[in-house]
Amino acid sequence: MIEAQRFQHLNDRSPLEKGDYVVYWMQASQRVFDNDALLFAIENANAMHKPLLVYFGIQKDYPQANRRHFCFMLDGLEEIERTLKEMNIPLLVHDSGVLEGLETLYAHMALCVVDRGYTRLERVWRSHVAEKAPCSMVQVETNVVVPVESVSNKEEYSAATLRRKIEPMISYFVDNHPMIELSTPSLNIQMPYASADIGKILYGMQFSVDTSECPWMQGGQNKAHSVLETFINEYLDGYAEKRNDPALSHCSHLSPYLHFGMISVVSIYNQVKVFDLPDVPVFLEELIVRRELAMNFTQFNPLYDTFEGLPEWARKSLAFHEVDRRPYRYTRDQLEKAETHDRYWNTAQKELVGLGTMHGYMRMYWGKKILEWSPSPKEAFANALYLNNTYMMDGRDPNGFAGVAWCFGKHDRPWVERPVFGNIRYMNDKGLERKFSMQKYVDRIEKELKFHGVGK
Repeated sequence: MIEAQRFQHLNDRSPLEKGDYVVYWMQASQRVFDNDALLFAIENANAMHKPLLVYFGIQKDYPQANRRHFCFMLDGLEEIERTLKEMNIPLLVHDSGVLEGLETLYAHMALCVVDRGYTRLERVWRSHVAEKAPCSMVQVETNVVVPVESVSNKEEYSAATLRRKIEPMISYFVDNHPMIELSTPSLNIQMPYASADIGKILYGMQFSVDTSECPWMQGGQNKAHSVLETFINEYLDGYAEKRNDPALSHCSHLSPYLHFGMISVVSIYNQVKVFDLPDVPVFLEELIVRRELAMNFTQFNPLYDTFEGLPEWARKSLAFHEVDRRPYRYTRDQLEKAETHDRYWNTAQKELVGLGTMHGYMRMYWGKKILEWSPSPKEAFANALYLNNTYMMDGRDPNGFAGVAWCFGKHDRPWVERPVFGNIRYMNDKGLERKFSMQKYVDRIEKELKFHGVGK
């Protein structure tokens, strides 16, 4: 049985017996298996003796999403369509707006179920539908281990404060709930409009930033589990020691799949937890504590994507040092093109633009240098967030917003005061060279860019 803390009624209406079918609005959890929102929808469709329709809306103007993101997402959506069909469940895809497609379904809804999202636009969508839908609307939280409000009802200061609260709760929320069959055949539902051809949606789409696709990163639940299997077999052992070394890429590579909800974090936990390795607690700290701290941030800080959302001490310190002389200044265009004096930073930026990813340790260094080289802290914050959201495959994500904010002091403490940075934690190229073989990192990225045909 799904834990009661995972679902929330978004309006005070009742399910409608006269409704034609239950609708599961899939948005944040783009998978079929280990998806409590879909399971909840099937359970209720069976109880009401109703067919089930899964709806997915495409928002072509989704902020800062572009070709690489849509291509990755549509890979997964085609897999979802095939899998649902095998379960006798239809997938209705509307490619002219999320809300526009749902509005046509209101007259047919017996119950509306939706998965939970944590960013502003996702919350606005759900509030709008909850107000307009004629029936009960239930939100199921299935992309975290512990539901956000079960851990805390306020913005947490740091990982340490969240960790104390979440760790005792994890064991209660890590049961995998087996899929059940839908009892009422649904493939013959008379839908109010034809489903879009998923394979053709990308054609003709126009983007404000025309990034390359990233075909070496294939979307979908099957691929997500393949990536997890590779991580467990090849990278889990040694993860604690090697994960921070940019030359090794000893990472899980799961963040794009977690961003699109193509894999369940509970499933990852259960598959990793069984190994008796010192690396397991380190990995689970990042998977649960750090990741769910980011959800807490976007849920409880309405300014999570702005400079004003940073801690007061950080804003004050950066404001005091805003007049400090910057040894280098770069425009957004120069940053985007990796035209700085710093070859390590340039390599990280080329990895971002060319490959749609960036090594985690370099992501921290990358953000710190943008702060150091921008005319003002506010401009630096805006530039870092723009580049992260535009090019990172897992951009526009709570982890991305929290990660950029961390470079400016969020979830951190004041450090020794210095020019430009004030009390913000400092990083430089000499520190990279002391810890790692940075030439090997440069060589690794150049080799990968060349292999994929995106290097200069």
